[in-house]
Amino acid sequence: MTVKLNKKAFEHAKSLVEKGQTTKDERDDWSEHAPTAAEQNAYLDKHGWSDYGLWFLGIDTDMDEETKGHYEFPYGDFQRVHRCGVISAESRAAQYDHPDIQDALKKIHELLDGEHS
Repeated sequence: MTVKLNKKAFEHAKSLVEKGQTTKDERDDWSEHAPTAAEQNAYLDKHGWSDYGLWFLGIDTDMDEETKGHYEFPYGDFQRVHRCGVISAESRAAQYDHPDIQDALKKIHELLDGEHS
């Protein structure tokens, strides 16, 4: 499994934060705020794989691009960047030793906290 930073998603996340499309919540909220499988499928049906991928900061290059397994480290709900999603993904990236993804998430986290100070 080779997981790399999804640079397009990183730029997308930063753009959303700059536009104020964020939710300031707590880490433990992610289990309730993360998109369900049904919500993911509905988004995919409406927007396709390219847009779907913008919501995941990691991509598994060993998986087909048109599978959910290709996309890792979600950070939002297909509308807003969620602070809880960023914190959760940042922790997972550190746990599984993905420093590029962890650094990107740290930058988004800092932007979020700066925006909402």
